[in-house]
Amino acid sequence: MIALLLIPLGLPWILPSLARRAVDQVRPEIALWTITTATAALAVGVVACLGVLLLPLALAIPLLAALTDLIRPLRTGPELLVLSVSALAAGLFAVTCVTVARRAVSEAGRLRIAHGDVADLPHAGGLCVLDDPRPDAYALPGSLRSPGRIVVTTGMLRALDPHEREALFAHERAHLTARHHIFLAVAQLSGWCHPALAAVVPQVSFAAERAADEVAARAAGDRALTAQAVGRAALAATRSRERAGLSLLTAGAVTGPVPARVKALLTQAPARRIAPALLAMALLCTTAATSSLAGAIVVHRGVEIAQGEHPAD
Repeated sequence: MIALLLIPLGLPWILPSLARRAVDQVRPEIALWTITTATAALAVGVVACLGVLLLPLALAIPLLAALTDLIRPLRTGPELLVLSVSALAAGLFAVTCVTVARRAVSEAGRLRIAHGDVADLPHAGGLCVLDDPRPDAYALPGSLRSPGRIVVTTGMLRALDPHEREALFAHERAHLTARHHIFLAVAQLSGWCHPALAAVVPQVSFAAERAADEVAARAAGDRALTAQAVGRAALAATRSRERAGLSLLTAGAVTGPVPARVKALLTQAPARRIAPALLAMALLCTTAATSSLAGAIVVHRGVEIAQGEHPAD
């Protein structure tokens, strides 16, 4: 039982390298969907396995054992080993829950502040111009009270020429249209559940930026112009300040590994739909799901035996 449930806890360490290959091998929108889905699936497997692993320790408590009608101790392996792993799982599960709750509240607060900064600004066509000499631009996700908006500072407008501005706006508009903040939110949530999945978040962000870059390039009809706009915007923002204090969900043209994005725009975009990295990610998720399910079945049968529903082996 323990071995089956430990497998999904180790598999996420394989995903970062597969994600890096995927963003180089396939079209960015496909990489974005695939990497995010794999990250979420593995995160669910991690949390589920931790939950199942803590059951032996929980059911060793007489009160909980009585509530679940156990008439004999739960036996799923060597008692000392099972209880030790269960105690460790309980601690990790508690830490994960606290981490997710605290960081989710922090992100929600940052989004509220960002919406408050532009609440009173006119937003013709969803574009808000923030009076700030520091160059910056980002797509602000919508909320229950406010629609999604493109936020650009006066400093950024001065740093770009009119054609570059249009490419920048097309990039940010693509983020809002494709709801890239949802992909970023899923990746961040998954990353809080396992350190290896946290290493995948930059790849999800990069895939989202690349997808928006391709949309902007098609809208501008000029890949070189779009690359120039991305490069100049990032250079202006770097000279000014980092985007400290902004929510991680506010995707922007100045984020991510800009040199790699510019290089991709100046070359032909990946046209492949299927790549070995995608197949490997599918196998990874299938293995995690199979191991989790098999481990849960073993524990479930152990509980039934402890309840007297089946004779002990």
